[in-house]
Amino acid sequence: MSNEEIEKSTTEAESVEASPEMADQQSESTSDTDVVKQLEDARNKADEHWNELLRARADLENMRRRHSRDLENAHKHALDKFIAELLPIGDSLEFGLNAAKNDDANLVTVREGMEMTLKMFMSSIGKFGLEQLDPEGEAFDPDLHQAMAMQPAEGVEANQVLKVMQKGYRFNGRLLRPAMVVVSQ
Repeated sequence: MSNEEIEKSTTEAESVEASPEMADQQSESTSDTDVVKQLEDARNKADEHWNELLRARADLENMRRRHSRDLENAHKHALDKFIAELLPIGDSLEFGLNAAKNDDANLVTVREGMEMTLKMFMSSIGKFGLEQLDPEGEAFDPDLHQAMAMQPAEGVEANQVLKVMQKGYRFNGRLLRPAMVVVSQ
Protein backbone atom coordinates (compact mmCIF):
# COMPACT_ATOMS: atom_id res chain seq x y z
CA MET A 1 0.00 0.00 0.00
CA SER A 2 1.20 3.40 -0.72
CA ASN A 3 1.36 6.25 1.69
CA GLU A 4 -1.51 7.92 0.01
CA GLU A 5 -3.68 4.90 0.37
CA ILE A 6 -2.72 4.55 4.03
CA GLU A 7 -3.54 8.18 4.73
CA LYS A 8 -6.80 7.85 2.87
CA SER A 9 -7.85 4.79 4.84
CA THR A 10 -6.77 6.45 8.11
CA THR A 11 -8.81 9.54 7.27
CA GLU A 12 -11.78 7.38 6.41
CA ALA A 13 -11.37 5.46 9.66
CA GLU A 14 -11.20 8.71 11.59
CA SER A 15 -14.23 10.02 9.81
CA VAL A 16 -16.06 6.79 10.60
CA GLU A 17 -14.99 7.08 14.23
CA ALA A 18 -15.92 10.78 14.34
CA SER A 19 -19.22 10.17 12.68
CA PRO A 20 -20.93 8.49 15.69
CA GLU A 21 -19.74 11.31 17.96
CA MET A 22 -21.04 13.89 15.51
CA ALA A 23 -24.30 12.02 15.26
CA ASP A 24 -24.57 12.05 19.04
CA GLN A 25 -23.81 15.78 19.09
CA GLN A 26 -26.34 16.42 16.34
CA SER A 27 -28.99 14.34 18.11
CA GLU A 28 -28.18 16.14 21.38
CA SER A 29 -28.53 19.52 19.72
CA THR A 30 -31.79 18.37 18.08
CA SER A 31 -33.13 17.10 21.40
CA ASP A 32 -31.98 20.32 23.12
CA THR A 33 -33.97 22.32 20.56
CA ASP A 34 -36.98 20.09 21.17
CA VAL A 35 -36.68 20.56 24.93
CA VAL A 36 -36.34 24.32 24.55
CA LYS A 37 -39.38 24.36 22.26
CA GLN A 38 -41.38 22.25 24.71
CA LEU A 39 -40.30 24.51 27.55
CA GLU A 40 -41.41 27.60 25.62
CA ASP A 41 -44.74 25.92 24.82
CA ALA A 42 -45.20 25.04 28.50
CA ARG A 43 -44.38 28.62 29.53
CA ASN A 44 -46.86 29.97 26.99
CA LYS A 45 -49.57 27.64 28.26
CA ALA A 46 -48.77 28.57 31.86
CA ASP A 47 -49.04 32.26 30.93
CA GLU A 48 -52.39 31.61 29.21
CA HIS A 49 -53.70 29.73 32.24
CA TRP A 50 -52.46 32.48 34.57
CA ASN A 51 -54.26 35.10 32.49
CA GLU A 52 -57.43 32.99 32.50
CA LEU A 53 -57.18 32.69 36.28
CA LEU A 54 -56.79 36.44 36.67
CA ARG A 55 -59.80 37.05 34.41
CA ALA A 56 -61.86 34.50 36.33
CA ARG A 57 -60.93 36.15 39.63
CA ALA A 58 -61.86 39.57 38.26
CA ASP A 59 -65.18 38.23 36.96
CA LEU A 60 -65.91 36.65 40.33
CA GLU A 61 -65.09 39.86 42.18
CA ASN A 62 -67.30 41.85 39.79
CA MET A 63 -70.12 39.36 40.30
CA ARG A 64 -69.76 39.64 44.10
CA ARG A 65 -69.90 43.43 43.91
CA ARG A 66 -72.92 43.33 41.58
CA HIS A 67 -74.71 40.85 43.83
CA SER A 68 -73.94 42.95 46.91
CA ARG A 69 -75.25 46.08 45.19
CA ASP A 70 -78.40 44.28 44.00
CA LEU A 71 -79.03 42.91 47.47
CA GLU A 72 -78.57 46.34 49.03
CA ASN A 73 -81.01 47.83 46.53
CA ALA A 74 -83.52 45.05 47.18
CA HIS A 75 -83.38 45.75 50.91
CA LYS A 76 -83.56 49.48 50.37
CA HIS A 77 -86.55 49.31 48.00
CA ALA A 78 -88.36 46.25 49.40
CA LEU A 79 -91.16 48.31 50.91
CA ASP A 80 -91.68 50.68 47.97
CA LYS A 81 -94.88 48.99 46.77
CA PHE A 82 -96.23 48.68 50.29
CA ILE A 83 -95.62 52.35 51.04
CA ALA A 84 -97.14 53.36 47.71
CA GLU A 85 -100.24 51.34 48.66
CA LEU A 86 -100.48 53.12 52.04
CA LEU A 87 -100.15 56.68 50.72
CA PRO A 88 -103.79 56.93 49.51
CA ILE A 89 -104.92 55.76 52.94
CA GLY A 90 -102.94 58.54 54.59
CA ASP A 91 -104.49 60.98 52.15
CA SER A 92 -107.95 59.67 53.02
CA LEU A 93 -107.30 60.03 56.75
CA GLU A 94 -106.07 63.58 56.25
CA PHE A 95 -109.11 64.42 54.14
CA GLY A 96 -111.42 62.95 56.81
CA LEU A 97 -109.67 64.88 59.56
CA ASN A 98 -110.06 68.13 57.61
CA ALA A 99 -113.71 67.34 56.95
CA ALA A 100 -114.31 66.69 60.67
CA LYS A 101 -112.81 70.10 61.54
CA ASN A 102 -115.40 71.96 59.46
CA ASP A 103 -118.25 73.68 61.30
CA ASP A 104 -120.83 71.80 59.26
CA ALA A 105 -119.20 68.40 59.98
CA ASN A 106 -121.69 65.58 60.36
CA LEU A 107 -120.90 62.60 62.58
CA VAL A 108 -122.51 60.21 60.08
CA THR A 109 -120.35 61.37 57.17
CA VAL A 110 -117.19 61.29 59.29
CA ARG A 111 -118.05 57.75 60.41
CA GLU A 112 -118.71 56.69 56.80
CA GLY A 113 -115.39 58.20 55.73
CA MET A 114 -113.57 56.32 58.48
CA GLU A 115 -115.25 53.05 57.48
CA MET A 116 -114.25 53.55 53.85
CA THR A 117 -110.67 54.36 54.89
CA LEU A 118 -110.53 51.22 57.06
CA LYS A 119 -111.80 49.09 54.16
CA MET A 120 -109.21 50.67 51.89
CA PHE A 121 -106.49 49.93 54.48
CA MET A 122 -107.52 46.30 54.96
CA SER A 123 -107.71 45.82 51.19
CA SER A 124 -104.26 47.32 50.70
CA ILE A 125 -102.52 45.23 53.34
CA GLY A 126 -104.45 42.16 52.19
CA LYS A 127 -102.66 42.44 48.83
CA PHE A 128 -99.40 41.78 50.65
CA GLY A 129 -100.58 38.64 52.46
CA LEU A 130 -101.90 40.09 55.73
CA GLU A 131 -105.10 38.39 56.85
CA GLN A 132 -107.33 39.67 59.64
CA LEU A 133 -108.66 37.19 62.20
CA ASP A 134 -112.14 38.14 63.45
CA PRO A 135 -113.39 34.91 65.06
CA GLU A 136 -116.63 36.12 66.64
CA GLY A 137 -119.12 33.23 66.78
CA GLU A 138 -116.48 30.63 65.86
CA ALA A 139 -115.08 27.83 68.02
CA PHE A 140 -112.13 28.82 70.22
CA ASP A 141 -108.78 27.79 68.70
CA PRO A 142 -105.81 28.21 71.08
CA ASP A 143 -103.45 28.33 68.09
CA LEU A 144 -105.16 31.44 66.72
CA HIS A 145 -106.93 32.98 69.73
CA GLN A 146 -105.98 34.16 73.18
CA ALA A 147 -108.75 33.89 75.78
CA MET A 148 -109.02 37.04 77.90
CA ALA A 149 -112.01 35.86 79.91
CA MET A 150 -114.65 33.16 80.09
CA GLN A 151 -118.35 33.99 80.51
CA PRO A 152 -121.41 31.82 80.90
CA ALA A 153 -123.78 32.33 77.98
CA GLU A 154 -127.24 30.86 77.48
CA GLY A 155 -127.92 29.19 74.18
CA VAL A 156 -124.24 29.07 73.21
CA GLU A 157 -122.05 25.98 73.30
CA ALA A 158 -118.95 25.94 75.48
CA ASN A 159 -115.67 27.18 73.98
CA GLN A 160 -117.31 29.52 71.48
CA VAL A 161 -115.96 33.02 70.90
CA LEU A 162 -118.52 35.46 72.30
CA LYS A 163 -116.69 38.71 71.78
CA VAL A 164 -113.50 39.84 70.08
CA MET A 165 -111.57 42.36 72.17
CA GLN A 166 -108.75 42.76 69.64
CA LYS A 167 -108.54 41.22 66.19
CA GLY A 168 -105.65 38.96 65.32
CA TYR A 169 -103.53 38.87 62.19
CA ARG A 170 -101.78 36.28 60.04
CA PHE A 171 -99.11 37.18 57.53
CA ASN A 172 -98.53 34.71 54.68
CA GLY A 173 -99.96 31.89 56.79
CA ARG A 174 -97.93 32.68 59.93
CA LEU A 175 -99.65 34.05 63.01
CA LEU A 176 -98.45 37.56 63.85
CA ARG A 177 -100.86 38.32 66.65
CA PRO A 178 -103.57 36.12 68.14
CA ALA A 179 -107.10 37.47 68.44
CA MET A 180 -107.93 38.41 72.01
CA VAL A 181 -111.36 36.99 72.75
CA VAL A 182 -113.98 36.30 75.41
CA VAL A 183 -114.99 32.63 75.38
CA SER A 184 -118.21 30.97 76.49
CA GLN A 185 -118.18 28.51 79.44
